[in-house]
Amino acid sequence: MTLFKRLFSVLLAVCFANGVMIQTAQAALVSTEQVARVAATDASAHQRLNDMLARADVQAELERLGLSPDLAKERIAALTDSEAAALAQQIDSAPAGGIIGAILLVFFVLLVTDILGFTKVFPFTRSVR
Repeated sequence: MTLFKRLFSVLLAVCFANGVMIQTAQAALVSTEQVARVAATDASAHQRLNDMLARADVQAELERLGLSPDLAKERIAALTDSEAAALAQQIDSAPAGGIIGAILLVFFVLLVTDILGFTKVFPFTRSVR
């Protein structure tokens, strides 16, 4: 009888654990305007990427990296709408200066602290103290 009780308690514990993990889903109506807006955003992502690719500085950088603009256009055309939207979003949210901006910030902070006499990093500066 104790084996039956143990087996029953283990089965009951598994059932309760499984019941806790049940996920609920919600459904709502989606308007035609919302669907059209999402479709327009996804379709315009390809256009935005192609517009970025048409810039001369972008083409020069691609060629410097060894990628022809024609091959880049083919790759953009091969992207799905969601991939193109994600790539366009990633480009839009990327920092403008990137690592160069951070390096310049550190350089100027060190330069100012060097001039004020707090540090002695650069040999070409004179302290005001």
